[in-house]
Amino acid sequence: MSILDEFKSFIAKGNVMDMAVGIIIGAAFTGIVSSLVADLINPIIGIITGGIDFSNLFVNLGDGDYASLAAARDAGAPVFAYGSFITAVINFLIIAWVVFLLVKIVNRVKDAAIRKSAKEAEAQPAGPTQEQLLAEIRDLLKRGAA
Repeated sequence: MSILDEFKSFIAKGNVMDMAVGIIIGAAFTGIVSSLVADLINPIIGIITGGIDFSNLFVNLGDGDYASLAAARDAGAPVFAYGSFITAVINFLIIAWVVFLLVKIVNRVKDAAIRKSAKEAEAQPAGPTQEQLLAEIRDLLKRGAA
């Protein structure tokens, strides 16, 4: 099998398409979570911590004095931007929590569907057993032969 055929076989598998959809949705979801953290959660944390803006916390590793992280980066100064890291950790925790909740909801829906189908299967009257059918066929054959 050529590499091109193997690639076609790989792409045609359903898991690859599911993964692609997941990546696309994840990228869109990341934008929403980034906005949630930057625009809603960080200001609340800033109020609680006395006005600290995590995204602007940094240590200048070079010469000069800069009023903000953006100014230091624009000047090309080496910086240790630990505030950006704190923001990334908050983003991760929120994304992980939301994914956990989504998986939990999906599992509950799956379990409910399985329980429903199991109840429906129990509600169906059980048909005759194999032995009953064989006995009925035997009886019919006896009547027909007589």
